[in-house]
Amino acid sequence: MSVDPRIAAVTARIVERSRPTRETYLGRLREMASKGPHRTTLSCGNLAHGFAACGAGDKANLAGDRVPNLGIITSYNDMLSAHQPFETYPETIRRAAREAGGVAQVAGSVPAMCDGVTQGQPGMELSLFSRDVIAMAAAVGLSHNMFDAAVYLGVCDKIVPGLVIAALSFGHLPAIFIPAGPMTSGLPNDEKVRIRQLYAEGKVGRAELLEAESKSYHGPGTCTFYGTANSNQMLMEIMGLHTPGSSFVNPGTPLREALTAEAAKRALAITALGNAFTPVGEMIDERSVVNGVVGLHATGGSTNHTLHLVAMARAAGIQLTWEDISDLSDAVPLLARVYPNGPADVNHFNAAGGINFLIDQLLSVGLLHEDVRTVWGKGLSAYAVEARLGDNGAVVREPVSKASGDAKVATTADAPFQPNGGLKMLTGNLGKAVIKISAVKPERHVIEAPARVFNDQEELQAAFKAGALEGDFVAVVRFQGPKANGMPELHRLTPPLGVLQDRGQTVALVTDGRMSGASGKVPAAIHVTPEACDGGPIARIREGDMIRVDAVNGSLEVLVDAAEFAARTPATADLGANQWGLGRDLFARFREAAGTADQGASVLY
Repeated sequence: MSVDPRIAAVTARIVERSRPTRETYLGRLREMASKGPHRTTLSCGNLAHGFAACGAGDKANLAGDRVPNLGIITSYNDMLSAHQPFETYPETIRRAAREAGGVAQVAGSVPAMCDGVTQGQPGMELSLFSRDVIAMAAAVGLSHNMFDAAVYLGVCDKIVPGLVIAALSFGHLPAIFIPAGPMTSGLPNDEKVRIRQLYAEGKVGRAELLEAESKSYHGPGTCTFYGTANSNQMLMEIMGLHTPGSSFVNPGTPLREALTAEAAKRALAITALGNAFTPVGEMIDERSVVNGVVGLHATGGSTNHTLHLVAMARAAGIQLTWEDISDLSDAVPLLARVYPNGPADVNHFNAAGGINFLIDQLLSVGLLHEDVRTVWGKGLSAYAVEARLGDNGAVVREPVSKASGDAKVATTADAPFQPNGGLKMLTGNLGKAVIKISAVKPERHVIEAPARVFNDQEELQAAFKAGALEGDFVAVVRFQGPKANGMPELHRLTPPLGVLQDRGQTVALVTDGRMSGASGKVPAAIHVTPEACDGGPIARIREGDMIRVDAVNGSLEVLVDAAEFAARTPATADLGANQWGLGRDLFARFREAAGTADQGASVLY
């Protein structure tokens, strides 16, 4: 199947736009790769330090230059459910490496914070910036120049994007990402949401809320809704950075163990010391990035990736824009209904065929580039498989079924849930923004209502509790951008706005902050740029101004006379309380240097 002309056109313009930066990137990568196994450049003292703690066998192997050494970058900690399973991975990887005739060493660790813990708390203001910290921390680990390839152990929100940026910064090395998988299913997501809204209305207490949350988030593995963490895993699979069929296998299972060992062996097989050299910076190209965006739309994935994919692409010299993402949304149908886009969780999605079924469906209608390089080395059709455990304990793969295991959760390309994807760009006299429409009912795709203006989310929460949010309105929550306070997620606004919407009010949100990867049923124009802290138009909105959020035509407007609006003095806010406490004082330079949301909100590019 040839590539759909709409997909091909967007890809071509990304290639043309990226040509200067991509050529510079590839030139530097090839210069590094041409130097051969990098341990040969180390002095005897350098090398002795690098293998001093190894066992005798590994030390002897590393003393030469013909045995590949695999660097492990891990985000393990044992308070983050998704990353707790990584505790045992290094030993599994080391054992697999020895079986394959190589060596593996933990090169370094990176921080991994949980947005679920910090949601609505001061620590959330470090969340987005942690992506760039993770990239830098991984670079420190790999800077020892001891490695022929690297594996990256990461799952959640900012961790995987940060690790991808690091991997592409060391693009002369092969890279494979190894997931931990989702926790088993707990309390159904729609029941969790019901309890949250009852709590917001004061109809149940904290004990009932905690019980529901604990039944939802109850064991090792990623949260089971389709937020940023599980969107990350989809992206790693569809971009060819996972081994086929590995994304959504539960932790602590024999198949998960076998997939981990297999990934380590595969990483060693694609080093420059063998015949299948696959440096990740060559492997990931404009087609791979487009495939990632297509997957995001087809699954109704996380809004956070309108930031992360832009930053990840830039690490490889690829210039992806929100316009590209929005235009691809118009070409890609929604093929998955996973919470918040439906009641199912990722375990149900995987049982219905999962991302591998969707890859097969998207390939069948030309919505993906098949002819990409992957860590598996066989083009993207090699990912239209289901991974199973063979009789000998090794991984075996079978072609996915052409029929969905549950058509209410994962559907075929000829019977989509909706004709377009999950994310769109909005433009207008308020700047640029992003909206996720996959979970929003069609009758709410266009909202026109007076503004209620708040300078932080606590002001809106207080107004809700006081019963002051009556009638139809668009909540404008500003001074939440990267330069203001690190661009925290504002997911705590979802329950009160959801309550008001369920009462029959027409409500929407406009903010220069982020929503959760689980952005749901309330229309939300987010990531507004320029942000209020930079004097963006959102800072000139006044209480009662009519706001129009139009996800059909892709516009975001304040319906005020243009001359009057331009003459207004932008509002200011006292951000002093955001500058210190829980580490925020250490990130002052990040806030100063942060780029705009449409450029990835990065301090690196």
